[in-house]
Amino acid sequence: MTGLSVTIITLNEEESIGECLDGLKWAGEVLVSDSGSVDKTVDICRSRGALVFNDKWLGFGAQKNLVASRARGGWILNVDADERVGPELRDEILKAISSGDADGYYVPRKNHFGGRWIRHCGWYPDYNLRLYRKDAGAFSERAVHEAVVVNGAVGYLKNPLIHYTYKDVGDYLDRMQRYSTLAAEQMKKDGRSATVFDLLLRPLATFLKMFVLKRGFLDGSVGITLSMLYAAYTLAKYAKLKEMKAVNRDREP
Repeated sequence: MTGLSVTIITLNEEESIGECLDGLKWAGEVLVSDSGSVDKTVDICRSRGALVFNDKWLGFGAQKNLVASRARGGWILNVDADERVGPELRDEILKAISSGDADGYYVPRKNHFGGRWIRHCGWYPDYNLRLYRKDAGAFSERAVHEAVVVNGAVGYLKNPLIHYTYKDVGDYLDRMQRYSTLAAEQMKKDGRSATVFDLLLRPLATFLKMFVLKRGFLDGSVGITLSMLYAAYTLAKYAKLKEMKAVNRDREP
């Protein structure tokens, strides 16, 4: 045992989970929470030695906390099925957890779109807190955009997770439908509302931030595409929020 448990949540990840698990053989244990896969995801996980639990879907943050609660290791490394841990990051993680210098660590990510590493648009280094002491951290239980909150000191690792974010535009659009709905529901829960100005200005601000401020123009046509897609996502979540609020008003007596 390295004192480290890796946690993963899955749903129909047969195309990517095998390669993900192949890079985690050094970990003390790998725990997978699967929420109803109908492909070969579960079989692939078990064939790689992972402990698989069939769980009802609770939401991203709650699901990650559920699987972490079952870990035997004192440290948790949370990864997604489309992420890869290379040898350099592995060595850095093992050194970090043995040092006792911090209770959690931010890990950079090299995000890919269509197989290409995106260096700008705010996509790199894209630090995420993924490595943490089990007794010092947990995910915020939000419907989307969940993040680890650590009660203690945090540090930063240098070697990145390799993240194969989206296969193509179609993949982005398919997931945008789900994530924009979840984001709108979370904003509604938080008491947020959407105005005409949100619909007009927020998508434009998203585009300008990614393409200009985050220098997405240096990524060429892919930078334009990503900036426009994220603007569309921003429009979709605020439009859905406005629609949800309108439906509620119509139902009021």
